[in-house]
Amino acid sequence: MKVNGTPYRSLWWNHDTATLEIIDQRWLPHDFRVLAVETMDDYAEAIRDMRVRGAPLIGATAGYGMAFAMREDPSDAGMDAAWDRLHVTRPTAINLRWALDRCREALRPLAPGDRAAAALQLAHDIADEDVEINRNIGLHGLDIIREISERKNGGTVNLLTHCNAGWLATVDWGTATSPMYHAHEAGIDIHVWVDETRPRNQGALTAWELGSHGIPHTYITDNAGGHLMQHGQVDMVITGTDRTTAQGDVCNKIGTYLKALAARDNGVPFYVALPSPTIDWTVSDGVAGIPIEERDAREVTHVQGRTEAGISSVQVTPEGSPAGNPAFDVTPNRLVTGLITERGVSEASTAGLAAMFPDLSARKSA
Repeated sequence: MKVNGTPYRSLWWNHDTATLEIIDQRWLPHDFRVLAVETMDDYAEAIRDMRVRGAPLIGATAGYGMAFAMREDPSDAGMDAAWDRLHVTRPTAINLRWALDRCREALRPLAPGDRAAAALQLAHDIADEDVEINRNIGLHGLDIIREISERKNGGTVNLLTHCNAGWLATVDWGTATSPMYHAHEAGIDIHVWVDETRPRNQGALTAWELGSHGIPHTYITDNAGGHLMQHGQVDMVITGTDRTTAQGDVCNKIGTYLKALAARDNGVPFYVALPSPTIDWTVSDGVAGIPIEERDAREVTHVQGRTEAGISSVQVTPEGSPAGNPAFDVTPNRLVTGLITERGVSEASTAGLAAMFPDLSARKSA
């Protein structure tokens, strides 16, 4: 996608310096900064501290982290140490483990001297595959938006999204935003309600993306969505996912479950944009089986924004008040209208996902 008219991915390989470069998302939407990732500490901190964020982007970053490790120490011990170091950075997003496992499985049979080049090519492949996956999610989601538009005789299709599942959370296109970009480019009249998504206000990133692309949108508080649904101002909810179980339970940014409940109560379709690497075929019951990351309480007690003095953080809670910060929640499959994947729209069920991805489900159950 474009930033001030210049095409960008959220990460890219600088061939001149042989270094990964990322958009440092801690400063968005107020400041656009590019950061070079130069050490294993940098890779771990980029993922843990949300310099990169979003399940697909975390996975792609981990792929490059493994490539860096193989350049430093291509031994089995070096590979396993890098896997361990990166795996502990974020416990919930399954793409992290998926990318690390894919790299280790591909590199283990190779001679140590061949691993560095192979690992870098694999990291490039993971990034490029993510772009194509998200592009295809957008095309399948476009069909749903087009149907709604036709039912409304070309009237505005009002979409609601939660958190940032945009191109910043992937390598390009985004998951939940990809259908929006495709619909806008197809000339369909859309408007997007953008949840602010406390505590890190990631909706501001979505608003920044949509505004840069010229898509009409309105930034709202997290709790405004139910009210809008009650008054017929939402035609469709579409979110991303950080981990989806084999039966279609969806783990996503905290507050997603509440949106799904409001959508069900008001007869609003609730869709999830689902890249296949985000499916955890080893877990069925999401509420019981998915670990929920508890992040630093400071993310709740403080808010970052732009002031006259520049970008700064302010405390919003009374001194000494404790704060909890579960980063994700799980939406049971019964509340999900459909899963928009790169292969098509799947029912949120064990049978639906197995039919959409028979190759992946069979391999995991073997």
